[in-house]
Amino acid sequence: MAHVNDSCMKGHETASYISCFIHLWEEWVGLGNLEDYLSCLDYLVWVFTPLAVVFILPFFIVFFLYLSILFLHVYKRKNELKEAYSNNLWDCARKTLATLWDGHATIWHGYEIHGLEKIPDKGPALIVYYHGAIPIDYYYFLANVILQKGRTCHSVADHIVFKVPGFKLLLEVFSVIHGPQEECVKALQSGHLLGISPGGVREALFSDETYPLLWGKRKGFAQVAIDSKVPIIPMFTQNVREGFRSLGTLRFFRWVYERFRLPIAPVYGGFPVKFRTYLGDPIPYDPNLTAADLAEKAQQAVQSLIDRHQKIPGNVLRALLERFHRRRKEE
Repeated sequence: MAHVNDSCMKGHETASYISCFIHLWEEWVGLGNLEDYLSCLDYLVWVFTPLAVVFILPFFIVFFLYLSILFLHVYKRKNELKEAYSNNLWDCARKTLATLWDGHATIWHGYEIHGLEKIPDKGPALIVYYHGAIPIDYYYFLANVILQKGRTCHSVADHIVFKVPGFKLLLEVFSVIHGPQEECVKALQSGHLLGISPGGVREALFSDETYPLLWGKRKGFAQVAIDSKVPIIPMFTQNVREGFRSLGTLRFFRWVYERFRLPIAPVYGGFPVKFRTYLGDPIPYDPNLTAADLAEKAQQAVQSLIDRHQKIPGNVLRALLERFHRRRKEE
């Protein structure tokens, strides 16, 4: 009996030592505060998740572009033999991608386009548009021109786009050019449509929810229209700044761009706001207008579309709610 009691006491002492050791170990590694840590972590996740989402969503557009490029490469491989017999190898590919982009436009932004009848069924025209932080509205416009007009609109892009790895085929198939005036004139004189944003990267990064046009003294596009003797068609998309926004208004990013021409300002958003693209009345070719006068006239036409169709300042919540009703700023 004494042996049993001794064994019990030794077992009790051993259990006490183990319990004491576990307690000391918990205090040493801080497990006693684990619940507090988890609660704090949960709060941080709750706070930063929306922030992470708005910065991640723009990468979805980049992913979609690369998906388009992948499709083109697969299509090219499959139709290598047909290339020797057809001058329209990419027509089917363009229409397929246009359908995908149009589907994305309809689902994600309830996209509408007003005034597409102002785009000629044949013959040249210069489309001049406001540049959003990401010109996804312009991609939707190109898709509609392909699907509804059966035409491919050539586009002018900043030189930085041509340095993006893997973009070469996509730019070739959709007739994107760097934009020397001679090349633009050649495209228009060949009877093509041509889209250009005079504000370019500067407008994309440094414009804001008040929608200022950052064209500066640019008049090269107007000279292209004069030399080609083509009309200019102004274009603007309602709420494009609410879909994607840029941190370019921060002084540091503006300084880096002006100093080194590096467009490093982060873009965030991807919000499923309502998009409506409006095409204004064409500005006809007038041999009496100088490039400076025509550039000013085109800027006024785009500004008129902004004044008429965009509530200033832009508001993301309001733009989201516009998905659920048809009322819009008076046309």
